Amino acid sequence: MWGRGVVIGTLLVGGLLAGVVQAQSFDLRAHKGPQHGVKNEVAVLGTTHLASMPETFDPATLDALIERMAAWRPQAIAIEVVSGLQCDMMRRYPYRYARTVGGYCPDVSAAAKATGLDVPAANAAAETMLEAWPAQPAAAQRRTLAATFLAAGERESALVQWLRLPLAERHAGDGLDQALVDVLEALRTSRNETTLLAAPLAARLGHERLWPMDDHSSDRYGRDIKAYVAAIRKAWDNPATQQRSAMFSEMEAQMDTPEKVLAMYRRYNAPELAAIAFESDYGAALEEPSEQGYGRLYVTNWETRNLRMAANIRDLMGPTPGMRTLVIVGASHKAYLDAYLDQMHDVHIVDVRPLLK
Repeated sequence: MWGRGVVIGTLLVGGLLAGVVQAQSFDLRAHKGPQHGVKNEVAVLGTTHLASMPETFDPATLDALIERMAAWRPQAIAIEVVSGLQCDMMRRYPYRYARTVGGYCPDVSAAAKATGLDVPAANAAAETMLEAWPAQPAAAQRRTLAATFLAAGERESALVQWLRLPLAERHAGDGLDQALVDVLEALRTSRNETTLLAAPLAARLGHERLWPMDDHSSDRYGRDIKAYVAAIRKAWDNPATQQRSAMFSEMEAQMDTPEKVLAMYRRYNAPELAAIAFESDYGAALEEPSEQGYGRLYVTNWETRNLRMAANIRDLMGPTPGMRTLVIVGASHKAYLDAYLDQMHDVHIVDVRPLLK
């Protein structure tokens, strides 16, 4: 015969196991809200990195894509850029982040000298200015805000202000010295998805800024970075990578009309791309056999980065419930951001593909 204590213990264990099963069956996606009010909507546009396009690529062929995105009328545009505040944090921890800062964080010293503001103070100043921003700001106000954004480490938002100025007003003054004007002009003529797509779209829609949502705080490479890189590159050398490259190399070389650009973006945002990207990249790295576990470290960085990117996007919507947000991000991130954001109660994913027709 079982004693009373054994019976009670069995019941407790059974109850705990039932609780585990119940917790595991709780599907976050099944509990969307709010029941009243405007929904938060997010459309994630996967893109090729336009900086790698051949010199023959004409940015004017992006006009139809910009038109399609503008027709959706997003209220905020999030971009794959590290914020000035995160760069400021990483600069204070060079032991871990020296390489990351060198690759992802622009030098803000010239803007700090011109404005007298460090990165935290400049971010606070920019937010304060925007809280009282008039419907029809003067050109001098835009120049001041552009200078402040540069000091804040928010170059892309500074470019939006620059693009919103009439050509005759794009000159030094009101916090912008000639060195900063040169920075803005270099940005305006640079070629990447932020300068060719996101910033012109934001200016067209009447936005005052862009929203950096990238996150590199998970970056780490182990003690031997050369061995780490060699291991990951070896993992990438596989048939799926060759298939993935073949899928897009020819199309990217022929993106010479707006119609071909739209076709390319439809391919980049097709569901089947995610499986191929996984097999060629993260899935291959996950099985990388080094004793140091370099591949698994790489996957850790990747998953954590995407989780924090999703959190940054979610955080963006908090102060303005009912926001419609467009996320422009490298195509490999799209499936992860869609999946992570779709688990959130107050986020509704919009399929971007119908917007590209």
